[in-house]
Amino acid sequence: MEAGFSTLDYVVFAIYAVVIVAVGLWVSRSKKGVQKTAQEYFLADKSLTWWAVGASLIAANISAEHFIGTSGSGFAIGLGIAAYEWIAAITLIVVAKYFLPVFLKNGIYTMPQFLQSRFDKRVSTAFAVFWLLVYVFVNLTSVSYLGALALEKIMGVPLQYGIIGLLIFSGIYSIYGGLEAVAWTDVVQVIVLIAGGLVTTFLALDAVGDGAGVFAGMANLYEGAREHFVMIIPRGEIMIPDGTGGLKDAFQDLPGIAVILGGMWLTNIGYWGFNQYIIQKGLAAKSIEDAKRGLIFAGYLKILIPLLVVIPGIAAWVLINKSTPEELSVMLNVPFEQIGTIDKSDEAYPWLLKNFVPAGIRGLAFAALAAAIVSSLASMINSTSTIFTMDIYKVYFKPDASNNQLVRSGRLVAIVALGIAMLVAPQLASLDQVFQYIQEYTGYIYPGVVAVFCMGLFWRQITGNAALWTAIATIPAGIVFKVIYPDMPFILRMGYVFIILLLIASLISFAEKKTYQNPGYKADGRGSTTLNAGYFFMLLGIIMAIVGIVQFNTWASIGIESAFMMSAMLLMLGVILYTNVKMKTADPKSLTVDPKLYNTATPFNLGAAGIILIVVLLYYFFWM
Repeated sequence: MEAGFSTLDYVVFAIYAVVIVAVGLWVSRSKKGVQKTAQEYFLADKSLTWWAVGASLIAANISAEHFIGTSGSGFAIGLGIAAYEWIAAITLIVVAKYFLPVFLKNGIYTMPQFLQSRFDKRVSTAFAVFWLLVYVFVNLTSVSYLGALALEKIMGVPLQYGIIGLLIFSGIYSIYGGLEAVAWTDVVQVIVLIAGGLVTTFLALDAVGDGAGVFAGMANLYEGAREHFVMIIPRGEIMIPDGTGGLKDAFQDLPGIAVILGGMWLTNIGYWGFNQYIIQKGLAAKSIEDAKRGLIFAGYLKILIPLLVVIPGIAAWVLINKSTPEELSVMLNVPFEQIGTIDKSDEAYPWLLKNFVPAGIRGLAFAALAAAIVSSLASMINSTSTIFTMDIYKVYFKPDASNNQLVRSGRLVAIVALGIAMLVAPQLASLDQVFQYIQEYTGYIYPGVVAVFCMGLFWRQITGNAALWTAIATIPAGIVFKVIYPDMPFILRMGYVFIILLLIASLISFAEKKTYQNPGYKADGRGSTTLNAGYFFMLLGIIMAIVGIVQFNTWASIGIESAFMMSAMLLMLGVILYTNVKMKTADPKSLTVDPKLYNTATPFNLGAAGIILIVVLLYYFFWM
């Protein structure tokens, strides 16, 4: 299915490649005779403005799994897959207001470093190993595979060569320049990926509208694929390819209201709040205010992303299912054999690029796809080297390492990670929707990540032993649930694992005797805002549990059992607020945060309100 790139396409793409490498090398250049410091290499010397933070966040996030994987899920499932984007937009508000200010105030380089300062070296190392495994064996491999799949389908580049080429290209400037090179090239990358992505979307919609324009195309798209425009997917209503030639229920991937009440929150909070290659962009901000504004900017971009990656997938479904081969042949003025088919859902976006994007513009559209792939790979490479260097090498091998030794370690680890990804990535070729593969396998880790980090940030009672055993139990608990309930949607499974982990952390924390005086203790507590908030959240949690129990059978088809996870989360939040005030002792390494740190200015509040309003309206219009 080669696209037959024209000379102009190659010129456009070549210009993009040269500009990215040139920008990356230029911004990260060092003065003659001056060595890069660790802060420069791993945190871009804390120089990122709010717009650079927001752009870099989106460039790191939007990758092949979006342009290829999410479009594939849009082709198979529909708009429902946009839940990952729109829930993420709200999550970014929470991260900006409550998480990032604490990390910045404490001068954190990496997420495991925070765990070491809050708990101990054991917890830090456990999560450092977690993240290294995920980055190398899930993230780097899946993004390079999907990018190479696009190269194969569009340009005819063999899959293995595509994987090697993408990994080497992304490593050229990221390994040399560190986060400074990654972040500032991301600003260029995000402009290219949004511009090129919109071009593909508009051309696809124009084709669906029979040449009558984008709005006519959108109307035809909605009429031709109405079942694809639902956010809440009931059990048994939509069947999709399972990757082995059969079909499965789409409820397995997006189980009803669990995307609002269940494990979708764990995925987003874990990813946006505690994922090194994402949060590292916020840690590199010039100031706390720049970091907060950058995340709000990223939130608005996340609302836009489904237009770039989901709508094209739905358009491909309409074009190939609602048109006869003869009609497509006439529309494109080429033989049907040259048009090709979509054998796997993840082939939808390359199929659009090949057939509906004209020469010249195709180079820009492919540059957008390449920008998404390369920017994400570069961020993952940099964060892999950061975590290994700061949390493994410096802690266990060379505590007194110089800046030069730290930077050299980071570069060597990045090269090793690239080599491993080159070997593992081709093994993903048997999957139908790689985006779902990514979500499911990171889902084994996120319940423990969210439990440990959130409790560590806000609860004065959680101890190092509680955090360690919660981390240790995370993956085994997920595997046990997978074995016992193999047909349970992974989003629901994450919710049940999260409940168990909260119980483990709470029981161990309460069982351990403490002598450190709780700085927030109030003997009376009456009139305390914190205490009243604790009562409120506990009441909400009880109500949510009752709804889940009473309606368990009636609303089972829309995933009402996800209410139990939300209930546990609300109850735990209530317990945290209550015990922070009413228990005399606390863990000696617990955080005491000035409430003023959570204050936000009017522009931030208005921006956050706008994001919430837009997401609520989108769910209202496309509920079921």
